Amino acid sequence: MITTGLVSITFRQLLPAQIIALVQQAGLTGIEWGGDIHVPHGDFVRAREVRQRTLDAGLTVASYGSYYKLNKSEADGLRFESVLETAVALGAPTIRVWAGALGSAQADAASRAAVVADAQRIAGLAQAAGVTVSSEYHARSLTDTNTSAQTFLTEIQHPNFFTFWQPHNGAPVETNLAGLRAILLRLTQVHCFHWLPPEHERRPLAEGADVWRQYFAVVKASGRDHCALLEFVAGDEPANFLRDAVTLRQLVA
Repeated sequence: MITTGLVSITFRQLLPAQIIALVQQAGLTGIEWGGDIHVPHGDFVRAREVRQRTLDAGLTVASYGSYYKLNKSEADGLRFESVLETAVALGAPTIRVWAGALGSAQADAASRAAVVADAQRIAGLAQAAGVTVSSEYHARSLTDTNTSAQTFLTEIQHPNFFTFWQPHNGAPVETNLAGLRAILLRLTQVHCFHWLPPEHERRPLAEGADVWRQYFAVVKASGRDHCALLEFVAGDEPANFLRDAVTLRQLVA
C-alpha cells in the first residue's frame, strides 16, 4: 500500500502547526519532519510535542529527515545518538541519512569503506531502538547513480539499513525504473517531485503524471507499505502544494 505525505522542509518558512494544517487540508496522511528546522536534533521536548500534534491531527510521522551524513556528521559535531533519540521521541519509523558527503566519482575505496562502516554502525544502534535507517538518493553522495546506490546497499549488508528512492533528475525514465526495481526489496519511502533539467525547474506534478504512474506501479509490486512524500513545489507556494497533492492522491489511488 502506498500512503501519501509531505516532507516538512518543503516549507521551512512555516511552523509545525501550519504544516500539519496544510497536510490535513491537502488530504494527505503523513509527514516527514526535518531535523534542521522543525524538529532539531537533541530537542526532545519539541520532538514529543510535534509527534503529539501530528497524531492528534490524525496524521502519521512517516520519517525523520535528519541530514546526518555518513562518515562526516560525527566529525562535525552531530552525534548519531542525538539524532536517534530525537527520532524515537518523534515516533519516526525510519531516519533518513545521506550516503556520505562525496559523489561516487570522487570517493576513493577508503572513503567509501568508511561510509559503509558508519552505515553499519548506526544501523545497529537504531535497530536496538526499534528504528530503521534509510539512505537518500542524492547528488554528492554514494547514491548519485544506480550502480553506486546498488553497490552501496550490497556492501552494507545490514538488515536494518534501507533506502528512500527518488528519480535521478534528467535521467531517462527506463534508467530510473531499472534503478528502482534493483533496490525495491530495501525501499522504505519515496520522495516525489517533477523537475526539469538542467536547472531543476520545478513543475506541476501533473505534468509528470504518466512517468510517476510507472514508478508507482513498481513501488506497489513490493507488496509492502510505503509513503510517497511530496518534496518541494513550484515557488515554495502552499497553493502549488495543494495542487500537487491532488495529483499525488490520484496517482496512488
